[in-house]
Amino acid sequence: MPSSVGRARPKRGPSIADVARLAGVSTQTVSRVSTGTDPVRGDTRERVLAAMRQLGYSPNRAARALRNGRFGTIGLLAHRFGRTGEALTTEAVVEAAAEHGLSVTLLDVHTPDPDRWERAAHLLSQQSIDGLVIIRAEKATPDSLALPAGLAIAVSDSRLLGHYPSVVADQMQGSELAVAHLLGLGHQTIHHVAGPADSEPALVRANTWERQLRRAGIRPPELIRGDWGAESGYAAGQQLAVDPSVTAVYCANDEMAFGVLRALHEQHVRVPQDVSVVGFDDIALSGFSSPPLTTIRQDFHRIGRELVGLVLAQLSAEPLPRASGPVLIPTELIVRETTAPPGR
Repeated sequence: MPSSVGRARPKRGPSIADVARLAGVSTQTVSRVSTGTDPVRGDTRERVLAAMRQLGYSPNRAARALRNGRFGTIGLLAHRFGRTGEALTTEAVVEAAAEHGLSVTLLDVHTPDPDRWERAAHLLSQQSIDGLVIIRAEKATPDSLALPAGLAIAVSDSRLLGHYPSVVADQMQGSELAVAHLLGLGHQTIHHVAGPADSEPALVRANTWERQLRRAGIRPPELIRGDWGAESGYAAGQQLAVDPSVTAVYCANDEMAFGVLRALHEQHVRVPQDVSVVGFDDIALSGFSSPPLTTIRQDFHRIGRELVGLVLAQLSAEPLPRASGPVLIPTELIVRETTAPPGR
């Protein structure tokens, strides 16, 4: 029989008692911070979290699930996390979840096809999650996306709005602000570089642009379809640069607007003296383009935090009524240097 003399015992990881001792609190307080089930005073909570980080303590989620029926994890389902809007919203979801002691499981869907979303939802249903956040489900519908009954769900910018608690930026308001700004400067018409046809936000922005022009007695010019990327904006800008009737362009997002700006510059079309350009999103780079971009700001950070708030509300009380309207996040016109009266 092999001797155990001299064999080192496995090193025990830090315990909840170790964290409590270092933070100067009770083990019950540490448990409340790690589970997020009960509020803990801000300074006490920060002291506990600092002790956890210092000791490398990680709560046992399996044990937690056995104790209170919770896994401490939220699922996050989106169409392309790499896109700017999804990335910024995801950052806010992860941040807000962490503040409540929750982790986030990400599942990316690369195409908008409903069957891909159905498979993604099936994969998530096999994982240990307490709730689910869905960002831009695009073509998915309640019929094509079978989600587990009783799961806490919050959605944003998708065809699932009205079926689950939801948070959306006021896309219609944003487009109205963009069109009103350009018309107010004296432009006789406004061209539009739209997002992809399978995107609900892109459709709302394009439809609002068209409706606002018709209300002003203007026949909308044919829109140019992009894919949210700067390269598609650049291609649209090349087309617009050779049309002498173009004096104002409303782009469905900032990245396509950057592409338009470059194409106009290369064709020696001055912005804003010859052509005014408005974007949508107000991403961080918008203030650093040349010239700085006039755009519509939507608060991705607030959207992400509100989504987590809806999930937490369902976990702590009765499910929210699905017939209630969405949490509507206002948009804002940010005027910089890419817009001016025509022919200035």
